[in-house]
Amino acid sequence: MKRLLPFPLLALALLVMWILLTGFSPGHVLLGGVVAVLISRTMLSLRPDAAGYRPGLAVIRLAGMVCADILRSNIAVARIVLFRRTDRKSGFLHLPTGLRNPHALAVLAVIITATPGTLWVQHDARRHVILIHVLDLVDEEEWIRLIKDRYERLLMEIFE
Repeated sequence: MKRLLPFPLLALALLVMWILLTGFSPGHVLLGGVVAVLISRTMLSLRPDAAGYRPGLAVIRLAGMVCADILRSNIAVARIVLFRRTDRKSGFLHLPTGLRNPHALAVLAVIITATPGTLWVQHDARRHVILIHVLDLVDEEEWIRLIKDRYERLLMEIFE
């Protein structure tokens, strides 16, 4: 079975997504199953590394923090957009990072990009610096401290 479906959770997720997008009928289930198996087999050639994370309380704390920050940021960006506050200054921020694990960096990229008002732009792997665009850049040092204290510390605890 492992030889036919090397990544069964991926195949199941693809099949469910296929059914949700196309509707439930025997033909769609069959076609979705074939696509899910083929894509799952294709992942063998990519040979993804194991994430190597330590599940625990840090994952729950990080998820809760990210959800709260996304909600808070949605409200802040809505205020900026709806009330057209012109005193806001957007800009780019160079964030030095201690993260070396590619999975931790990917999670940080998702967190930063999913939070309204911020966007991950570039990662310099040689200097370990991340370029971030911030919609409301008042204090660069405060943003660096916020990301390092809230996210980077927990990601290091989870992945490294």
